[in-house]
Amino acid sequence: MPRNRRPQDREEKRAEIVVAARRLFVEEGYDAASMTRIARDAGVVSNTLYWYFQDKDSILIAVLDAVLADSMASYSEILGSGLADRLLWLVEELEQLGRLVSTVHTRAEKSASVQQWHQQFHTLAEGLFRAELIGLGVPADEVDPLVAIGVFVVEGLLMHPTDQAQRRAVIETLLNSARSRAAATG
Repeated sequence: MPRNRRPQDREEKRAEIVVAARRLFVEEGYDAASMTRIARDAGVVSNTLYWYFQDKDSILIAVLDAVLADSMASYSEILGSGLADRLLWLVEELEQLGRLVSTVHTRAEKSASVQQWHQQFHTLAEGLFRAELIGLGVPADEVDPLVAIGVFVVEGLLMHPTDQAQRRAVIETLLNSARSRAAATG
């Protein structure tokens, strides 16, 4: 009689599916990663995916949550660095996940759940940058416009790759502008 496989915890199996999907989404892209392929790479049959996730976008959101958790853990290790270094780190992190970043923007137009995740990510990232600007002493009425400019800078650096020196120059220029606004009112 064959041995029964050990029962696997629901969260453990869910995590295995997320790991398989993450690899496929990053390496091959969201569209190329069919539910059947995700299931096969996770070692389950296709129907099993639906026990854990409502649909492919639900898997994408679980992958994005895992990536964000990993990135936040890494970010905590560089908190002692200057703001320019942390912003450069952010651009490099997002650049390594290029396919996921593109997927989020594409899927957000078609999926309410992905759109909601994207908005929450922006709220988190913008909130961190807003706190930094307030800490620099930027006048309250200039914080939100500078946050928007910061988002445009990061997204621009992602869409128009440049070398490390140019990236640093762009980010330093943004931060120098914020510092000069703070100094002008302080």
